[in-house]
Amino acid sequence: MVVSGLPVRNGKLHAREIARMSLALLDTVKTFKIRHRPNTQLRLRIGIHTGPVCAGVVGLKMPRYCLFGDTVNTASRMESNGEALKIHISSATKEVLDEFGCFQLELRGDIEMKGKGKLKTFWLLGEITDDDVI
Repeated sequence: MVVSGLPVRNGKLHAREIARMSLALLDTVKTFKIRHRPNTQLRLRIGIHTGPVCAGVVGLKMPRYCLFGDTVNTASRMESNGEALKIHISSATKEVLDEFGCFQLELRGDIEMKGKGKLKTFWLLGEITDDDVI
């Protein structure tokens, strides 16, 4: 689980930072070799959702920084309802990424999510950089 914008808020930059990190992770995983299974592809699934979260350190003997809230649950559902080697994003995340105008997105469609009903979701395919513009 990864979060951006905590503990220091960063406005709408959180979605861009998480999207870029996800694309970089996916790119790295595609060439990653599992030492004891060199012919097997690591099948990473990524789910992203944008929204409010509550965070804090929990525990005394083994303190952990924990995230709580519906946003965390929805991001988890995005991952579990996604596909291997793809980045599954919610409509809320798409709206924020659209403001940057540099991400390639594809409509996946309405997906039934446990506890949420049908949600319109998208695939994050890539980022258009200055190097891509002719």
